[in-house]
Amino acid sequence: MKRLLLSLAATTAMVAPASAEMLDLEKDVLTFGFIKLTDMAPLAVAYEQGFFDDEGLFVTLEAQANWKVLLDGVISGTLDGAHMLAGQPLAATIGYGTEAHIITPFSMDLNGNGITVSNEVWEMMKPGLETDADGKIAHPISASHLKPVIESFNAQGKPFNMGMVFPVSTHNYELRYWLAAGGIEPGYYSPENVTGQIGAEAFLSVTPPPQMPATLEAGTISGYCVGEPWNQQAVFKGIGVPVITDYELWKNNPEKVFGISAAFAEENPNTTLAVTKALIRAAQWLDENDNANRPEAVEILSRPEYVGADYEVIANSMTGTFEYEKGDTREVPDFNVFFRYNATYPFYSDAVWYLTQMRRWGQIPEAKPDSWYDEVAKSVYKPEIYLEAARLLVEEGLANEADFPWDSDGYKAPTPASDVIDGIGYDGKAPNAYLESLPIGLKGEQVVVGNEVQG
Repeated sequence: MKRLLLSLAATTAMVAPASAEMLDLEKDVLTFGFIKLTDMAPLAVAYEQGFFDDEGLFVTLEAQANWKVLLDGVISGTLDGAHMLAGQPLAATIGYGTEAHIITPFSMDLNGNGITVSNEVWEMMKPGLETDADGKIAHPISASHLKPVIESFNAQGKPFNMGMVFPVSTHNYELRYWLAAGGIEPGYYSPENVTGQIGAEAFLSVTPPPQMPATLEAGTISGYCVGEPWNQQAVFKGIGVPVITDYELWKNNPEKVFGISAAFAEENPNTTLAVTKALIRAAQWLDENDNANRPEAVEILSRPEYVGADYEVIANSMTGTFEYEKGDTREVPDFNVFFRYNATYPFYSDAVWYLTQMRRWGQIPEAKPDSWYDEVAKSVYKPEIYLEAARLLVEEGLANEADFPWDSDGYKAPTPASDVIDGIGYDGKAPNAYLESLPIGLKGEQVVVGNEVQG
């Protein structure tokens, strides 16, 4: 699917609003890729609300078949940029999988994911779950309640299979985090075995996001971690139950980024600033006035050229609620965050967390010093571009000075233990100490050799 926004002949007639200061663009006709998930919203909003137009940018948005195709498009130049898994620019830059220097000047959102299990698994888990004062299932639900289910599957000679969207996706790391926090081994990677299933008790494999519900319904997997609307779709179809959101797993955790090649940014610095400006405005619009624009955003996303799911399914999470069991709808105002809490600032500490998870599960096979994590984060995450774009918006009267972390060193304050399901805090400036604090996962000089962890 390809939507050409305006013909080239029409572009000469477009002018920026009086309050905007037009940059001297190196390239003004651009193509951006995305996957059909609600967190691509900043791209859709920047287009539909005219924020790209205001910057003199004429953008085509193209849905992509999967995350690999999307990354390959950015690397080859058929896409100028894309809605990306945060792990993709980092993995590409360090040479895990396809090697290429990809950067991000803009983080697209916080939170937005969930873990869903099949009805069969839910019925097996449910008797052991606690209830709250209202008689509802108490949240968050620990993965320890999944252990007897896995044991039952194994007793029947069946593997326990779960889906995630890509080996370097937040979803892979969040699902692994949840399982490990509940005492379940999610498996390791090695240079010789990239399945990620070495020593696993739950076997994780890749399924593209829109295909998750159908794969669950077919019985190929018994659960999955994915972004919206594909958890709520399982509820809508009556085929599964979300057991935890990533907000419950790690409050206000980082999610997608907008990725471009380092070469694109170097060759097109003003265009990169203009794109970042438009995306910041879109994120502001999505969160302003206590999410007042979310119903309109849901209508936009429900269109077939964007996410293409039913309005009601997207609204289930996008408008500040989340439905677990059918009829068990709860208030979760921060399930999707696009601008609050400095959501769009590309923090080095977010990059470092993804790198720690790559090391934890063997995608980074050998120990690295803390300085390495910092260097890689700074080679990929570019807050200096973000702040330059933000400064222009403030000067144009399109953003508030107080909304941006001008004095940040790029690292968030450490995440308190109370904000994480396993009660283990996170400090991006001490990645190796963080890895040591996690009971399951590689630490120190440990390596995966054959089918076992050594060291």
